[in-house]
Amino acid sequence: MANLFQSVRGFNDVLPADNAIWQYLHNTAAEVFAAYGYGEIKMPLLEHTELFKRSIGEATDVVEKEMFTFDDREGQSLTLRPEGTASCVRAGLEHGLLHNQQQRLWYAGPMFRHERPQAGRYRQFYQLGVEAYGMAGPDIDVEIIALSARLFRKLGLQDLTLEINSLGSSESRAAYRAALVAFLQTHEASLDADSRRRMLSNPLRVLDSKVPATKEIVKDAPSILQHLDDASRAHFEGLQQGLSDIGIPFVVNDRLVRGLDYYTRDVFEWTTQQLGSQGTVCAGGRYDGLVEQLGGSPTPAVGFASGVERLILLLKAQGTALPSAAAHVYFCTLGEDGERAARKLAEQLRDQLPALRIVLHAGGGKLQAQLKRADRSGASVALILGGEEAAQQSIQVKSLRGDAQQTHCNWSELSGTLAGLLNLKA
Repeated sequence: MANLFQSVRGFNDVLPADNAIWQYLHNTAAEVFAAYGYGEIKMPLLEHTELFKRSIGEATDVVEKEMFTFDDREGQSLTLRPEGTASCVRAGLEHGLLHNQQQRLWYAGPMFRHERPQAGRYRQFYQLGVEAYGMAGPDIDVEIIALSARLFRKLGLQDLTLEINSLGSSESRAAYRAALVAFLQTHEASLDADSRRRMLSNPLRVLDSKVPATKEIVKDAPSILQHLDDASRAHFEGLQQGLSDIGIPFVVNDRLVRGLDYYTRDVFEWTTQQLGSQGTVCAGGRYDGLVEQLGGSPTPAVGFASGVERLILLLKAQGTALPSAAAHVYFCTLGEDGERAARKLAEQLRDQLPALRIVLHAGGGKLQAQLKRADRSGASVALILGGEEAAQQSIQVKSLRGDAQQTHCNWSELSGTLAGLLNLKA
């Protein structure tokens, strides 16, 4: 029988087997962020549309083509957030966190963009984001990148490349923009249609084109590094020195740009060769003008976002050992006395071994059928308890994954036996 409903295109379910990996990633990130003094902030999924038009830029692909925007019953234009930084700045201003203060914040949650769905790029996607406000020097840029590097190491990710660039100040970028447009206009006939459209509205994005012919053309485009003002150049040199001081290798990529208008000065990406065209696993940089642009006082800011789905794809591609959602123990029961005793004993085990994942069989049935269900559950151990064992306060312990012999033990010894078999702490 065909399903009546399916999920909306680009909006995916996360099933229990994968949720264990999501929780592992989130918990690992929370530990790393806390180690650097970053506090978690939660923002709403819906914002006023004007927030993103003003911050991201009306000429960007995100605002022009990708936002999920609608009018509510009061006629207000609302948008499902396509990224987290604008919402974070709005929250900081609304609650008085940014004026003459330093803040280190992080967030996690879904974002929404109406893009063509593909592996690692969905219409509802999840991000981990880190933001630091009120610190103007390159030292905080170095910290942000060091934090991301530590996160990836702790997750066990390998073979990532850090690429950095500087977009300069708004004035130096305007001068570069004019030089770039002049160069692109000499090659206009050979550019792809999307790049021709962007050439005047958002020319720096042409440098990020994935079209082979356009990529070949922009190899000869002028470098933005040749147009940096003195302060931006000094800041970029400070970033490079700071990364070298703590042993983080990097590549200067003068074609690296960001797709959102608010970026200034240092920008960076962590990339991989193992995910095809979706090779960016983390991206960020400075946005020193954004707080003022949204109505606050001038406030330096820097941050990054990393896509959770893409990180998980990379973890799987690299064969990283990942946590399982499977139960440790499947509890088989026989007869009413066995069921009643097992229910009580299972609760005691959960008290004694908090990390233990235990499934108590429900629905009755023969022992052989229960053991088949136990095996399919992925559990490592089956416990077997019938009326006779209940009377004697003993239980059968059967290994489902190893060569250990089936044994009997007393209830008083069970938590210690399971802790040893499963390498759990009491």
